[in-house]
Amino acid sequence: MSPELPLSARLAWWMTAWLRGDEVTDHALDAVTHGDLGHVVEGLPDGGTTLLDAFVAARRTGADRAGLALPVEGDLLGLGGPRELNDAALDSGEAVVLAGFALVPTVVGEVVRWRVAPAAPRQLPDVGEADRSMRAALVDSANLLADLDVARWRPEVADRLMNLRHRPALEPPLGIPARCVDLAARGLQGWSIVDLALEDDGGALSSYEIGQRRDALAPLERASRRAVVAACSPEVWPDP
Repeated sequence: MSPELPLSARLAWWMTAWLRGDEVTDHALDAVTHGDLGHVVEGLPDGGTTLLDAFVAARRTGADRAGLALPVEGDLLGLGGPRELNDAALDSGEAVVLAGFALVPTVVGEVVRWRVAPAAPRQLPDVGEADRSMRAALVDSANLLADLDVARWRPEVADRLMNLRHRPALEPPLGIPARCVDLAARGLQGWSIVDLALEDDGGALSSYEIGQRRDALAPLERASRRAVVAACSPEVWPDP
């Protein structure tokens, strides 16, 4: 994974800040679009097709927050159904979940198409739980990868594990708790370590050794996704 927030995480943070009055419209929209892609929304009840239309639709429902989902097969993290949403979000790998509806992105060329889908209530790890899991997974994975001689087959991974204080620099909107910004950065850091380690089989001698490496990284991948979802889902943020 890139050390940048996924599209849906960025939208969840900035839409929440806008809905709560912490950020003005132009600043929020500029931050979400990031200046590099066009954004189109499909399926809003009033027929609107812009991100601003989606922001307004969210406000009309009475929403004061937008949260993140990062599902994979076997772990529908951040989703509560229905199946239409689950299937679309699994295909995309991410979604923004509001009260009653969700937005699922698909990148087509230089355009992000956000598809509207119904959304049911969901269960999430809270920030404290995700934080503890993230810290434990980093330590456990570092120890397991050291036993598997990560420095030999992926020296870049070893370097990152030795420099865990160097996290991605995120620029959150106003109103995001500092603890959640830190958790999101650590989640992205862990996820990027997993992706780097799994880029290829890096000198593995057998399918058994490859399996060992993947097993060692699985808890870190799961903890990293949970950390980013909790950090970008206001339902579980700590009280101010």
